[in-house]
Amino acid sequence: MAGNSMSVQSHNATVLNDLKIGDMVEFPRGWYSHWGVYLGEGRIVHLSGGDNDGINGNINSGSVFTICGKNFSKAWVMIDDFWKIALKCKAKINNGKDRKCSPRQPHEMVRVAMEMVGEIGYNVLWNNCEHFAAFIRYGKKWSEQADTALAWTVAAASTVAVSGLLYNFFKGPEDNKEAKK
Repeated sequence: MAGNSMSVQSHNATVLNDLKIGDMVEFPRGWYSHWGVYLGEGRIVHLSGGDNDGINGNINSGSVFTICGKNFSKAWVMIDDFWKIALKCKAKINNGKDRKCSPRQPHEMVRVAMEMVGEIGYNVLWNNCEHFAAFIRYGKKWSEQADTALAWTVAAASTVAVSGLLYNFFKGPEDNKEAKK
């Protein structure tokens, strides 16, 4: 995640210099990433939970519908300085969804972003910062990190269910009679 602060700062200065209007910017925070879209002049539009939106990795795992340890069903579309969002992580340009989706024209991305500034709904699985950034760039909400989390959850639940079925199947009738006594 974070390295030597001078190397991180130098890396991020290079990223900022390379950004083009409409680029999706990923800010890796360890086990998750914060996302935004570059609007030019050092500005990033992103979905924020208010005070610090969880961009510093300060997330309470008590609820999957939290930002920065607070339960939210609403968030804010905000425009902030790249450096305010980058903090101590190595930002990266990540337009990887271009392989499956066609990006809007840069002026259209800026127009849509500006129209969305303000309060909107939030849901970690269906309307998070990556969904928002993808919507600005492509007109489609899509979060690979939410898809991955959901897939792992389904796989774990399926494993538990199948294990229970197999246990009962192989337990046999004699074991079932003993259990009823």
